Amino acid sequence: MARNAFCDGIKRRDFLRVGALGAGLASGTGLNLAGFLRQAAAGQLQPAKAQSAIYIRLGGGPTHLDTFDMKPDGDSAMRGELKPIKTNVPGVEFCECLPKLATVADKFTILRGVSHTLAAHDLGTKYLNTGNRPLPSLEYPGLGAVVSKELQSPAELPPFVAVPNTPQAGGFLGIQYGPFNTNTSPKFGSPFVVRGLALDGDLTLDDVNRRQKLLASVDTAFRGYEQKINVLGGMDEFSERAYSMISSKRSREAFDVSREPRDVAERFGESEMGQSCLLACRLVASGVRFVTVNSNRWDMHQDIFSSLREKSLPELDGALSALLTTLYERGLLDSTMVIVAGEFGRTPKINARGGRDHWPRAMFVLMAGGGVRGGQVIGASDSNGMGPAGEAITPDQMAASFYHALGIDYHKEYHTNTGRPVMIVRQGNVIPGLFG
Repeated sequence: MARNAFCDGIKRRDFLRVGALGAGLASGTGLNLAGFLRQAAAGQLQPAKAQSAIYIRLGGGPTHLDTFDMKPDGDSAMRGELKPIKTNVPGVEFCECLPKLATVADKFTILRGVSHTLAAHDLGTKYLNTGNRPLPSLEYPGLGAVVSKELQSPAELPPFVAVPNTPQAGGFLGIQYGPFNTNTSPKFGSPFVVRGLALDGDLTLDDVNRRQKLLASVDTAFRGYEQKINVLGGMDEFSERAYSMISSKRSREAFDVSREPRDVAERFGESEMGQSCLLACRLVASGVRFVTVNSNRWDMHQDIFSSLREKSLPELDGALSALLTTLYERGLLDSTMVIVAGEFGRTPKINARGGRDHWPRAMFVLMAGGGVRGGQVIGASDSNGMGPAGEAITPDQMAASFYHALGIDYHKEYHTNTGRPVMIVRQGNVIPGLFG
């Protein structure tokens, strides 16, 4: 998964480092009684089903018109070279390069006409990965950070794992809620060794135990600062987590994709994306609450159709169809929310270099599991994919729906270290019809 610069010059490796009903009635910002009754009538307030989540980030901005929102009858300057094919859901068509996903379309929902106005990679990514429109004065926590804070997880497992990394961060919650980056992706047929989970050289578990006791003896010197400085609090949290992970057989086995049956591993394919999705499946089965898989090959300003046909779409097709199928076969799909999204779509009009440029006014998002009703399309773009046909679906709504599936109150209010009150999702509501 490439780490070179996006088209706007931002280095991916640098960018990845940055990363209540009653109260609402009083403030006017929460869910009032009429809204509560409307959502209840629409079936949006059923008990949470998801216990974990997998977020597949298609970094760079995948084209909606050549994947899940094709316009075969659209303007010839816009519709592109790829053709649609039928899926196992009547009336729903995908790109011809997604034949495996077409056979499991009943397992997920496609959101079309998702729309916002941020055409820069970093801003669009922050919006989609936090559910809040970015502000220069505040760094919102990523979806995984909120899950880490709100949902209890086994002490010997990191609650939030990124394969190999992610732009999501702890934000104002602090680095203790940030991701555990593997910094590399699994390779087909090889044991996956994560730095920090293996004992290097002649180091033994007894050595680690002695070092842990030494750290504990000096931790008291920092206690007074931890309440004021999130970084120091995070250091203490990281120390405890690291020790639990190194000393835990459960943790080491969770990351070991070589323990999977060969036929299952082959189903995911040999690409980094496929093997990363296999690892994500294994991690949530072991108790990890939130896993991101990061793919950075979607910023296609030139030669888009050959890139899609020869590389990007076959890898996505194999990896995602295998992930959904394996989660379903193992009885994990109902308890695992899956989201696939980039930061925006791409221009309907094909440019002079045979590519498509940034286009936040229309994009797709795929959602599955966690109570999501499969086999449907929600929302629509207009006849040429220029923008929503009707009311837009927003990133805020996507995030609100995500948290709802996990039983997290997205109206809940946090406070920054300066005392500023901030709701988990400032705008947005559960997408009507998304949940069965």
